[in-house]
Amino acid sequence: MSNHYYTENPDMAHDFEQWSFELRGKNFHFVTDSGVFSRDTVDYGSRVLIDAFEWAELPEGSLLDVGCGYGPVGLALAYASQRPVEMIDINQRAVDLAKGNAQRNGIEQVDIHQSNIYAQLNQPAYAAILSNPPIRAGKEVVHEILTGAFPLLKTGGTLTIVIQKKQGAPSAQKKMQETFGNAEIIKKDKGYYIIQSVKEA
Repeated sequence: MSNHYYTENPDMAHDFEQWSFELRGKNFHFVTDSGVFSRDTVDYGSRVLIDAFEWAELPEGSLLDVGCGYGPVGLALAYASQRPVEMIDINQRAVDLAKGNAQRNGIEQVDIHQSNIYAQLNQPAYAAILSNPPIRAGKEVVHEILTGAFPLLKTGGTLTIVIQKKQGAPSAQKKMQETFGNAEIIKKDKGYYIIQSVKEA
């Protein structure tokens, strides 16, 4: 059985749900399904990440949402920032849902496709990379997201993640510090840490 949300093709039966949620001042309408992360509501970590992320000081260019799921982070930030956002996930079911949710909410400046972490990207460099990483996929996968972001960022670009303290935030911060030379906790909320590194010149 391949029923984890971080597998390529979850084989559980479809069980679609439809609901609405306000993110960054827009009421989004989402369709979700079995086999994807947090299908009943926008999970609290993603909400904290969306609210904490700022783009005004970033260099020009696209954002990259790694592990986009059915799309709440990437779609909300595409709407709010008006920047192009590339959204990737290993889970084809999640990718299909995210594409549908983009159309459903009139979000056009997104490029949504399947990719195993950074294996298949459509831009050479990004202004920012964001992730609510798949903790259950294991520390190795999470740390690959963190270290692999560095060469993909423009100078001045940021990597921003959300991770619970009890699920490895100190370890993730240490890995980001080793990779970028900096790693700041920019927000804490109910045990969720938003950690950000900047690719300095």
